[in-house]
Amino acid sequence: MQKDFSSEFSFQASRSSGAGGQNVNKVNSRIELRFSVTDSAILSDDEKTILLIKLASKLTDDGILIITSQVSRSQLENKELCIEKFYKLVEKALTPSKPRRATKPTAASKRKRLDEKKGVSEKKQLRRKPL
Repeated sequence: MQKDFSSEFSFQASRSSGAGGQNVNKVNSRIELRFSVTDSAILSDDEKTILLIKLASKLTDDGILIITSQVSRSQLENKELCIEKFYKLVEKALTPSKPRRATKPTAASKRKRLDEKKGVSEKKQLRRKPL
């Protein structure tokens, strides 16, 4: 189930960087999507907490998630890319991680490790000077 956040998005256009000739100097094709996690009416308190923890490195001090795109020369394409990135990021953050189940090494892997250790030991024994 995907929630519709589009009413809470705020977009800002600016000049894109990099190569592009004269077009890059006159067209605002870089899009910046801003979404306030803390002020969202769509997210539950639990979801907000999860996002604030998992996306901490991508959030501003005010709890605003900023996603930019300047891949395309088209403002509309960059806007769609930002929205796509946003939904992927939120979906990944809200998907619960599978708990790690501790396992023991197999008998074959233990035997292989010991054989490798023996091989290294023998190699070093042969390098020693005879008494």
